[in-house]
Amino acid sequence: MIDTHSHMYSSQFDEDRNAALERARAEGVSHILLPNIDSSSIEVLHQLSVNEKDCIPMMGLHPCSVNKEFESELSRIESELFHGVHHYIAVGEIGIDLYWDQSYLEEQKYAFRKQVVWAKKLGLPIVIHARDSMAEILEILDQENSKELTGVFHCFSGTSADVKRILAYEGFKFGIGGVVTFKKSNLPIILKEIPLNKILLETDAPYLAPVPFRGKRNESAYLSYIADKLSDIYECPLEEIKQATSFNAEALFKISKFIKK
Repeated sequence: MIDTHSHMYSSQFDEDRNAALERARAEGVSHILLPNIDSSSIEVLHQLSVNEKDCIPMMGLHPCSVNKEFESELSRIESELFHGVHHYIAVGEIGIDLYWDQSYLEEQKYAFRKQVVWAKKLGLPIVIHARDSMAEILEILDQENSKELTGVFHCFSGTSADVKRILAYEGFKFGIGGVVTFKKSNLPIILKEIPLNKILLETDAPYLAPVPFRGKRNESAYLSYIADKLSDIYECPLEEIKQATSFNAEALFKISKFIKK
């Protein structure tokens, strides 16, 4: 299995990061993709990806870090992507978040669009954070979509109408994490409309732990609980879910080529 979205560099793992990584490997997690947040997370992101070759970095500015100083943050991200010594597998995580604060909506739109343009120039997929902002995200993607643009809607929680629009982009997949196991989640119903070849597994650790760990710290080892739930939803063997989602992740992120760099 491939955890396509995990913040294993988070300070929440400072006491047992190595043990958490070993637990993930023991559960069959072969690679963990690390989304960046902002300039404050770059150093720890690099440290983990250098020390652990199965932990692969992305680079982007998270929408919740877009504030009055966002232009300097964007400049640092641009420098890392285009001139840094490290290679990145994707531009992420990027997007728009209107759940906590709507005062920087225009700045978030600007930052998202700019990073989408960078991704197209670099030939990298984007990893989209869309919280209470699907309409704003899709409006920008309608304008920026092209055959060069690919990516994933991280922690997808949209509607049937959103699914149809995203599928029309062709180059995008849906990241499914612990929310799919929640009792009141609508995801099991929505997923019936999404082909398995468009699905990626993710944890978003240390956040959004699946049942039976809901409310506790999430970690990449719990990816198997998400895969097991998808096995029920798609009515197919667990091994088929693991193989299909890993194939999908390889197709989007070109993990094998990245590792050879």
